[in-house]
Amino acid sequence: MARWEPNAPERLSKAALELFAERGYENTTVIDIAQRAGLTKSTFFRHFQDKREVLFGGGTLAGLLAGAIAAAPASATPLEAVTHAMDAVGREAFTPDRREYTALRRTVIAANPELREREALKGLALTAAMTGALEQRGVPQLTACVAAELGALAMKIAYERWSGTADAGFGEVARRALDEIQAAIAIEQSEPADRRQ
Repeated sequence: MARWEPNAPERLSKAALELFAERGYENTTVIDIAQRAGLTKSTFFRHFQDKREVLFGGGTLAGLLAGAIAAAPASATPLEAVTHAMDAVGREAFTPDRREYTALRRTVIAANPELREREALKGLALTAAMTGALEQRGVPQLTACVAAELGALAMKIAYERWSGTADAGFGEVARRALDEIQAAIAIEQSEPADRRQ
């Protein structure tokens, strides 16, 4: 591949993921990734700080969630605004053509403790972004926090299902997960206290 070809970040991400799956994260270097992508080491560092960032990128997903919550209809409840954001993620980030990449990414992350820790931190950042966006809409802090936490849990469940065997789009899978969470909460609240122990 010629070094001048477009889509360097996507090419580097794909090459890195393939190498991480083949050799392991620890056994893959930045030079390996750049060579596999047909690019130079300096091109790699123009797009990513280190090889870990190939899997986690910047704050694009957090920005997408926050922007979609802000753009939700003014009449939307906090959970409806979060659902609006999950739909946006399905349209713009977790598209059908990204499913295979996402499944492989999950496998690579699951095999490495350092990457699992980084994934957990990313999840916290996404929750914080949703909380902040809800507060910007005038939602009280505690309500915003609860809605964001429920949304983050739904997104985590949906991410696992969607990148695995789900036949629906991410937004639909996330909506179902949120419905299941709300149903579980309703069951917990309706059971007598002595049965909950």
